[in-house]
Amino acid sequence: MTSTTNKTLIKISTILLLLLTMACTTNEQPKMSDKEVALEWANMTLFITRYTPSNSPTFASRAFGYTGITMYEAIVPGFSDYKSMSGQLEGLDKLPIADDSKEYNWVLALNAGQSEILKNIYVQTSEENIQKIDSLEQVIFTQFQDGVNEETVSRSVAFGKSIAQTIFEWSKTDGGHRGYLNNFDKTMIHPERPGSWKPPLFAQSFSHHPLHPHWGENRTFASSNKELEDPKMIPYDTTVGSPYYKQFENVYLKDLELTQLEKEAAIWWGDDPDVSFTPPGHSYYFATLAIEGHDISLIESAKIYAQVGMAVSDAFVNCWKWKYQFFTERPNTFIPKYIDEEWESFWPDPPFPSFPSGHAIQAAAAAAVLEHNFGKEFTFTDRAHEGRERDELKETYFVIRSFNTFWDAALETADSRFYGGIHTQLDNEVGLEKGVEIAKNIYALEWKNNDEK
Repeated sequence: MTSTTNKTLIKISTILLLLLTMACTTNEQPKMSDKEVALEWANMTLFITRYTPSNSPTFASRAFGYTGITMYEAIVPGFSDYKSMSGQLEGLDKLPIADDSKEYNWVLALNAGQSEILKNIYVQTSEENIQKIDSLEQVIFTQFQDGVNEETVSRSVAFGKSIAQTIFEWSKTDGGHRGYLNNFDKTMIHPERPGSWKPPLFAQSFSHHPLHPHWGENRTFASSNKELEDPKMIPYDTTVGSPYYKQFENVYLKDLELTQLEKEAAIWWGDDPDVSFTPPGHSYYFATLAIEGHDISLIESAKIYAQVGMAVSDAFVNCWKWKYQFFTERPNTFIPKYIDEEWESFWPDPPFPSFPSGHAIQAAAAAAVLEHNFGKEFTFTDRAHEGRERDELKETYFVIRSFNTFWDAALETADSRFYGGIHTQLDNEVGLEKGVEIAKNIYALEWKNNDEK
């Protein structure tokens, strides 16, 4: 099967065309397993995220939440040990019910549901991308309808699509529907207080207006994730040696001794939406690596995608709530004013406040979910940016990363923002801590009838 590396994602259209050509010319088609179908749809979700314009980490996180839960709900009626999330997630009170007296092909249901939800969530994607989605759906349909009676095929496809349509209608009420139409708020009145965020001069984005300042008002998947205790921020104090001052001084001192390995980490985890599948996409990609590396069932695979997707989505809602609640400055504001007026961070600032770190909170949420499902020890290689050209401005190559635990990857994700000079250590520490809390509230839902969690 295909890998989920960035390099392979670019080639996905060629692969689909080859498969379709083979389907039309020979009966000897490549055969997918049930689990591989879930993996291929995860690959496609990453591809569409990468190649859909006006995307953002906030909107992408939401998309992974809805595509993940759609994958799970499209097949859960076929697995008696597992429970639907209907009635457990905020506002999701009623989903279509499968007829127990009739037969379904659950792979066909999953296939139809993933196609439907992707085209609805990413309604702004290109016609070319829609064709890629349709092509993958057709390739899988062609294989798995073989030998299944026509009524079962139609029933299964209809069920998957009805699940996706119901979940999409539910998604419209969360506060983030079509959020890409208003990425940057030009009307927001910025709080003016000591230590408040200022639009960056050295920036990732063309816009100096804040990204999605109201995202934190959105509905979370788990209602418990809307009730989290607020983190604690160090009081503003520019006195040399104060705890607040030291946070920024540590960023400055790290920049002075930044090693080549730390520079490589800083650029690897940037995951700019203009050139990658975004930070939450990186987490969804890790879920794929874990699923590929274990002999697990289709329903377990779908459950993991649902948990990771919802965890990173809830992480972004909470992170954005706190970012605009505290509205804290970044090192590029404090350091030039109080430490070194000529200083610039290694990595450019994103267009939103600092505390806590979005990279840290979503990476921790995903790592905690994956550890819960697979255990702490899991050796893997992250090839997400393999093949990307050297960053000439930073004089740094994109070097693939290897880890022995999911948590090691989350820690490096957080540390990379410190190396880049755009987050303090406190931003990262709080993000990691809160990400774990968010994940626990997701996997503590009743996923199985025997109450194993």
